[in-house]
Amino acid sequence: MEGTSGAGKYDLEERTFVLAQRVRAFVRKLPRTVCNFEDVKQLVRSSGSVASNYIEANEALGKKDFLLHIKISRKESKAATFCASWMADTTRPRRSSESHWFRRRPN
Repeated sequence: MEGTSGAGKYDLEERTFVLAQRVRAFVRKLPRTVCNFEDVKQLVRSSGSVASNYIEANEALGKKDFLLHIKISRKESKAATFCASWMADTTRPRRSSESHWFRRRPN
């Protein structure tokens, strides 16, 4: 599953790491409210889980282990996207310009 680091087009390990970094930068700019507190925790956890499960998949012991971690990574990606979209909608008056890349929906 490795060997795609040359061109970088499908370097998902790097891209998922950048996602986690961008999420953390995004949530630092949000207003600190009671409602945002739990949502921010969930968003940060799920975005970090996307990256960590993808790395685990690349280090898998077998095909089943690989598929398990890829599926978990995909599930956490959907959760992060949902939570980020939800937060972007609820913070619309003070939304930062970086939130536009969260708006894409997974297939």
